[in-house]
Amino acid sequence: MTYLDEILKSRRDTRHFTNDEVPDAVLEKALQAGHWAPSVGLTDATKYYLIRSTEIKKAIKDLFLDYDEKAVSLTDDEQQKLAYKALKLEAIEEAPLGLVICYDRSVLNNFTIGTVGSNEAVKFSSVCAAQNIWLSLTEQGYSMGWVSILNYYKFKELLGLPENMEPLGYFCVGKPATDYNNQPMLQQLNWKQKQEIPLIEEITVLHDNKVGKVFSDTKKEMDSVAFANALQHKIDQKTKPTGSLGILEELAKQIGMVFQTLEPKIIKPNLVVFAADHGIANHGVSAYPQDVTRQMVNNFLIGGAAINVFCKQNKIELAIVDAGVNYDFPVNTNLISAKIGKGTHSFLQGPAMSKTEVDLCFIKGSEIVAAIAKAGSNCIGFGEMGIGNTATASVLMSIILELPIQDCVGNGTGVNEEKLIRKIDILKKCLANYNGSEDLDSKLAYFGGFEIMQMVGGMLQAKEANMLILVDGFICSVAFLIAFKKNPSIIKNAIFCHSSAEQGHQKILDYLGVRSLLQLDLRLGEGTGCSVAFPIIQSAVAFLNEMASFESAGVSGRLTIEA
Repeated sequence: MTYLDEILKSRRDTRHFTNDEVPDAVLEKALQAGHWAPSVGLTDATKYYLIRSTEIKKAIKDLFLDYDEKAVSLTDDEQQKLAYKALKLEAIEEAPLGLVICYDRSVLNNFTIGTVGSNEAVKFSSVCAAQNIWLSLTEQGYSMGWVSILNYYKFKELLGLPENMEPLGYFCVGKPATDYNNQPMLQQLNWKQKQEIPLIEEITVLHDNKVGKVFSDTKKEMDSVAFANALQHKIDQKTKPTGSLGILEELAKQIGMVFQTLEPKIIKPNLVVFAADHGIANHGVSAYPQDVTRQMVNNFLIGGAAINVFCKQNKIELAIVDAGVNYDFPVNTNLISAKIGKGTHSFLQGPAMSKTEVDLCFIKGSEIVAAIAKAGSNCIGFGEMGIGNTATASVLMSIILELPIQDCVGNGTGVNEEKLIRKIDILKKCLANYNGSEDLDSKLAYFGGFEIMQMVGGMLQAKEANMLILVDGFICSVAFLIAFKKNPSIIKNAIFCHSSAEQGHQKILDYLGVRSLLQLDLRLGEGTGCSVAFPIIQSAVAFLNEMASFESAGVSGRLTIEA
């Protein structure tokens, strides 16, 4: 056995330390070893923060203890609770030195070799650095303990870390007070035994998984001319001139037809925001950097966005979906994880995604909506978040409606005229570069976005579940356009909530032969148009169910003529 083997074998996740200070020479040697670790594309994305302050250590310890209590509560097994509490994880204050190893996510804003296939490679590089530091400390007679039981959002806030810096955790550094009988601590305390040999399996068969479609053929709907006439008669007999409630009358009839009842009710309305990143965003097609997607999802989760406010105002249940954000969100967040990947590839250079990924998007979107329908909801709105997704949506619109790209592109998040011209030129080049099959699914894979395709799957499932489908602005309407191409009868269930400020949106509505409820020049996305329009939809149901008829009110039906 070589000396290196001995170091590798003796490395421990140390939890008990002596009071001995860590000499500068030991620390410098260890951090240099970390710097020698593999760095994807030579990004040098790893950064180290040293903590010797007693006050800061105590604050981190308190943060740990708070989260540790939550960790204990995750199991109902009393034996597991006792075993967990027996673990000694309090070295944060005991260790003479604290080390925070971070990776700089901002390097992904520029093209870096090695991150195209996996944006997580930057994080992996920092993990390699952590292991090198650990081995160097072990060789020098010191050690390290990795504390990951933390609320990372509060941890970053506590340390004042920049938004782009993501910590792997808090590392306690010092001279170990015990060797745990030459065993890992968890093994010594009978928490779990480490296997003697690694798990190894050779793959000899090439697997070509074909993901099946989740949608059955649309059921034949019964001829309901008689019911439609009965519904119209009920609307016309309300104490008002015929047609005087305008679009509200059309809405009431549509909702009654969807639910096949003269007394429709909207039950447990939901709104789902699908979020994902787009490779095309790295080419300057948006006024904001890609990282804003992650920032906004965090904002949704803490209740600070416009959609949070409007959903709360109108008593709409809100769910946020990570369809493919370029970030690892903590597992304890109130987030539906449906991640296909860390953002799509840039379709300037090649396909944004594979056909299998498109099918997976349809499946995941379908499953999310199916669960909402199963919980009793009959009304669902769709929203989205993703820097660069107006570019993606514009290209998809151009392809489906066979319109020049310049007729489909708008200002998106607010690009100036110079950037708008650049955006159009880039998207023209993207379309010109395409040399794949002419079928729709091939083009969806080449130019699509994870959140857009998951919305398509969700909308098709909402139709299968016979739900009201509330469609937001431009990007959601492009998703609906794709769903419409796959199942034209979906139009019967759809309510288009507003006409956005994006120039392409009205063209889509005109193509579908529909009109929206509101014209407010919205271009925020998030499903805000759905949530703002929802009281109008409720008003349509309310007048149909609660407004008196001429007969019940004893009012002459001649009002219908005099109007």
